[in-house]
Amino acid sequence: MTNVFISLPTSDLERAKAFYGALGCEFRPDFSDENGTCFAWDDNVFLMLITREFFATFTDKPIVDPHTAVQVSINFSRDSREDVDAMVAKGVAAGGTEPQPAQDYGFMYMRDLNDPDGNALGFLYSVPEDARQDADAQPATQNAGV
Repeated sequence: MTNVFISLPTSDLERAKAFYGALGCEFRPDFSDENGTCFAWDDNVFLMLITREFFATFTDKPIVDPHTAVQVSINFSRDSREDVDAMVAKGVAAGGTEPQPAQDYGFMYMRDLNDPDGNALGFLYSVPEDARQDADAQPATQNAGV
């Protein structure tokens, strides 16, 4: 089993904690101190929110300002379109911003969310393969709303 730890710099640790808590992430005090905090996204994915100053001690490279540059976009799959919409609504209510309208490709529905520090998150729902095959087998007039 592999655990994934995603480290994100923050300029305001308390604000970041409030934001990720509002998304429903589980606070992990065992991996938290005054320099950073940990939230469990699920059993194997953890978000490490680290002060920009402490984050800079891990690298000789410059730390980008996520309000002006994207270094990485972290995307999470959800179980439905409604769940995607609910996650973005929670994030916006907690101080995040939605940088662009929803993207609907028929087989995949995506929405982006920037946390208050500007770090890019994405939420997506992909129609299961067997449902896509069933839809493909239907006449085009029945597929129009997919």
